[in-house]
Amino acid sequence: MRFTKAYPIVLVATAAIALTACQSRRDRQQELAYVERPVEQLYNQASAELDKRSYDRAVLLFNEVERQHPYSEWARRAMVMTAFAHYEARNYDEAIDGARRYLSLHPGGSEADYAYYLIAVSYFDQITDVGRDQAITEQARDALMDVVRRYPDSQYARDASVKLDMVRDQLAGKDMEVGRWYLRNNQTLAAIKRFSTVVKKYDTTSHTPEALHRLVEAYLTVGLRDQALAVGSTLGYNYPNSDWYKMSYRLLTEEGVDPEAVDDKTRRTWLQRILPGGK
Repeated sequence: MRFTKAYPIVLVATAAIALTACQSRRDRQQELAYVERPVEQLYNQASAELDKRSYDRAVLLFNEVERQHPYSEWARRAMVMTAFAHYEARNYDEAIDGARRYLSLHPGGSEADYAYYLIAVSYFDQITDVGRDQAITEQARDALMDVVRRYPDSQYARDASVKLDMVRDQLAGKDMEVGRWYLRNNQTLAAIKRFSTVVKKYDTTSHTPEALHRLVEAYLTVGLRDQALAVGSTLGYNYPNSDWYKMSYRLLTEEGVDPEAVDDKTRRTWLQRILPGGK
């Protein structure tokens, strides 16, 4: 995840600078438009600009590879490199659009795996903290899963898997935040729904022990002792040394029930009723 720094804006001569920049861009485009060049020369020049982090210039040159040599292998590569240049410049929408354009024209191309990966990391780098809307996080999850599913043995799949774990932890964290808010504001059933989602969908994340404990709290709040006991037993079975289990154990024993006395069959039966697909 990247975080963009805010820089001070210089107001002096802004209009003149903007005008000069626009004129410079037009000059570069006109220069490229009328100069026919060998494809290798154009491509290598574009790559050199990319290495220098001159991303706008690199995009122009890669686009020129496509324009001047549209049916070459270089044009196909340039399409992906244009998307990559946009990504490096943090122009994520343009990067995603460019990668998708490549996939629509060359779905079986040799760079397709990287194009899918580029889409995924473009979403991933836009993920914000759990206090904000997580629509981008969900898009990142879907795109990363696409990489893993389509190219399971690729180097991109390995990195995507690592990022996917981070994304799932983020989404679980959002459900936990909302669930805690519901619990604090006496909206217990809504809280139960959120915590149950974490247990069912994100059970491999770091949030699972707390989610189970919060379910114990919530079930006890609404008087569902059997459900609280089943969840507390599961928490103790999977995380016996966690602080969350110690807190749940104290709550349950104060209610006169012992989660450690629950046998495995009873625990599973209760959980299947409380959480479809429960352990």
